[in-house]
Amino acid sequence: MATSNGADVCLTGICRSYGDVQVVRDVNLKASGGEILALLGPSGCGKTTTLRMVAGLVQPSAGDITIDGASVTGLPVHRRNLGMLFQNYALFPHLTVLENVAFGLSMRGVSRAETAERARQALALVRLTGFEDRMPAALSGGQQQRVAMARAIVYRPRVLLLDEPFGALDKKLREEMQIELRQLCNELGLTTILVTHDQEEALILADQIAVMRGGRIEQVAAARVIYERPVSHFVADFIGTSNFLPAAIVEKMGGRTVLKSPQGAIFVSTVPNDFSAQDRVAVAIRPESVRLTAGSAPAAANTLSGTIRRSLFKGQILSIWMEFAAGAELVVSVPIEEAGARSPEPGETWTARWSEERTLVVREQ
Repeated sequence: MATSNGADVCLTGICRSYGDVQVVRDVNLKASGGEILALLGPSGCGKTTTLRMVAGLVQPSAGDITIDGASVTGLPVHRRNLGMLFQNYALFPHLTVLENVAFGLSMRGVSRAETAERARQALALVRLTGFEDRMPAALSGGQQQRVAMARAIVYRPRVLLLDEPFGALDKKLREEMQIELRQLCNELGLTTILVTHDQEEALILADQIAVMRGGRIEQVAAARVIYERPVSHFVADFIGTSNFLPAAIVEKMGGRTVLKSPQGAIFVSTVPNDFSAQDRVAVAIRPESVRLTAGSAPAAANTLSGTIRRSLFKGQILSIWMEFAAGAELVVSVPIEEAGARSPEPGETWTARWSEERTLVVREQ
């Protein structure tokens, strides 16, 4: 199969309302050619509606959608040259694997010989050579997903749309298929827009992640930037796990932000942020960024002494809950190999420390 050159997909001022309810609000997004863009957010945030507008299954109430600079907002689905794969694979049970993949090409008037050749090429790409004559009922969930993927790419689309494509698979198979999908999209150079509520899936698959909340885009950035530099309490909490401590900015100077909690604790961050002095914000600390030492310690920046409330063994990780003044709580993740023989026990006093480079400053909830 010829390598596809992914198209640029741009959404400008996209809105969608159902009566008085606005489910998508002024969404501006761009998926560059060959890029994987994930629309990530909780149920009801508008991500699937946004994807369906790109597909042409739903018309926007306002705004414009372009593919390589040409507006497709008013075009029907079949004229957009998009590959689509949804959670329900919708394979025809009475057709063989090869016939399922070839069906769309046959409906488009492609010759029988070319249809068979392209369908076999698509199956080879998803590693299903030899399965051509099997029926869908004889396939595993992962194999059915591959057939659906082959059917989506057999058109040689420039844009691939995926809506929770791995939701029906078990965890191990889902992880395998995520890696295979990324390799396939990179191999074909497809521009891919993926809808998911699974943060780990987005981090594995996406070059760019758009976090959605209440029909709006909360933040768009590369996967690592989203994780390491979230702009809000919502993003920091949705992407990974974070501890949140309320604080106010005391000063910003030389790339350092100094903050103070209502209880008087001092925090220092060297992570860039757009806030100003006196702004009320939240300090976010990832559980894996915290280091523990036994006993209490003198007051210092990014240092808190507290009481161990409970711990939970999670295989390679020991999760520890600590309580501080005014009922504030911190969850700490300690690798088992670092825990050593002296692990924190409930009721003991320990000190938590984290670096300035790991102190995130985000908008309050």
